[in-house]
Amino acid sequence: MRQIHHINLKDESGRIYCCLRNKVVKFDEKQRHDFCGGCSMFAGEAGGLGVECVWEDLRPVSDPHTAQDPAAEWRSNQIKHIWPADHLATCIVNTT
Repeated sequence: MRQIHHINLKDESGRIYCCLRNKVVKFDEKQRHDFCGGCSMFAGEAGGLGVECVWEDLRPVSDPHTAQDPAAEWRSNQIKHIWPADHLATCIVNTT
């Protein structure tokens, strides 16, 4: 899977989408300390404009991917992509 660099910008209320918590959260000191500080996906604070994170993303997004609307980013991440089944694994082979 592709490791995508996400730049999650704060909205007018100071909120961002947090992949770790899978929710829209206030990007404040508590969030930074309690969650970002120990998160393996954390990659920076986007120059003070939000948060940067790196995670495997199955969605067809650019790299880097910039999210300006945390609620829209949350909704987009709720869609689970199911790839076509491996049809060869479901075949029955007759060897007689």
